[in-house]
Amino acid sequence: MDRKSAFDLPIETDIAWCPGCGDFAIQKILKRTLDELGLLPTQTALVSGIGQAAKMPQYVWAHMFNGLHGRSLPAATAVKLANPTLKVIAVSGDGCMLGEGGNHFIHTIRRNPGIVALIHDNRVYGLTKGQAAPTAPTGMKTKLQVEGVFNEPLNPLALAISLNASFVARAYCGEADFSVEILKQAISHPGFAVVDMLQPCVTYNKINTYSWFRENTYHLEPEHPVDNQTEAFRRSLETEKLPLGIFYRHTSKPTLEAHLGLTQQGSKPLYEHTVNHDALRERAARFC
Repeated sequence: MDRKSAFDLPIETDIAWCPGCGDFAIQKILKRTLDELGLLPTQTALVSGIGQAAKMPQYVWAHMFNGLHGRSLPAATAVKLANPTLKVIAVSGDGCMLGEGGNHFIHTIRRNPGIVALIHDNRVYGLTKGQAAPTAPTGMKTKLQVEGVFNEPLNPLALAISLNASFVARAYCGEADFSVEILKQAISHPGFAVVDMLQPCVTYNKINTYSWFRENTYHLEPEHPVDNQTEAFRRSLETEKLPLGIFYRHTSKPTLEAHLGLTQQGSKPLYEHTVNHDALRERAARFC
């Protein structure tokens, strides 16, 4: 098998995504990003929950953990704390990350670990036959919401910016070069980076198609002030056309690893530490 990327699987594998699914484009974008950053599979960990997007770690040659529905972020945080030298990317769909995982999303922003949340945003649950995800617009009809969605859609960018997330961006899988640059900056950011990756679901979402995204997205201006939280929040509320780019970024917010002393000189992964059993027994005895 001819491997063009260090992150290509070394064996032929059946991929369970529908032909034309935006997940294929995101897979290419992700592998290209990791290659261009000069990373190796041994330096990278992908963590996911449940769903079509959450199958991504199974199709990329890197460390991986596939966990419970909505639980990618706490697992990814644990991976980062256990080995701060890894680049850790939590990758799941809008349902897994923002529905079942909504509470974890909020509190991961507060903790600010040095990981990336790559959200596949196609506005439906693609694995379980197309019911509306939290980002589905009001009025959207699905096989479950036959009269149309009546809930207010969740805006992941506005939510993240309102909580002072240290990196917030939106990209579209149909623009590979642009998305690669966004993702490179997210992975290189020293803190929690949120990337809302727009993608079509060719099977269950007949509204937000490739052509719809081309006609209803545009790039933020180069002079957009990424350090201005108020302006970033205002731009995140635009819905007539969806802006793409980095909305908000700041590096003054301490990371979770810094609070725990894991960014100090000489910091190393847990598996390289030796255990002082006498000290451990002494500490445990205090609770007996």
